[in-house]
Amino acid sequence: MPDPRFPIGKFHYEGAPSADQRQKFIAEIEQAPAAIRAAVQGLSPQQLDTPYRDGGWNVRQVVHHVPESHMNAYIRFKLALTEDEPTIKPYAEDRWAKLADVPSTPVEVSLALLENLHVRWVVLLRSLHEEDWKRTFMHPEIGVVPLEKSLALYTWHGKHHTAHITELRKRMAW
Repeated sequence: MPDPRFPIGKFHYEGAPSADQRQKFIAEIEQAPAAIRAAVQGLSPQQLDTPYRDGGWNVRQVVHHVPESHMNAYIRFKLALTEDEPTIKPYAEDRWAKLADVPSTPVEVSLALLENLHVRWVVLLRSLHEEDWKRTFMHPEIGVVPLEKSLALYTWHGKHHTAHITELRKRMAW
């Protein structure tokens, strides 16, 4: 059984992707909202409140986390495209997952948010020129991040969290 924390493996960056690989990443980002929607299709409120692993977030928290994280990524892209190596603000995702809006907001709200956010993000991504992918932002905890690496990371991120849900469904026979 794969490590339930990393059902598709940990993120590995193999260096600057080719133009073709970037287009594949963008297509995967475009498909991520549909994949997450399919992963939660038909789950009951009790199932949504089931952690995907011992000590991990429940499915509801995962669903709300993905658009929160991807909103931050979208804004980081826009900052990097309009400023010279801006320093971005990290956020405490574990604390965000415990805020009152997470258990009280229907997952449909975050699914719709993710779908609409990804429409905007994909339009932006497809507009980038070769030199734009080298633009960077400064992450205070991990250093300088080129947009091409961020693209690879968030492609992985959507699949990573979708797999948290789909692997839980397999284990629970839902």
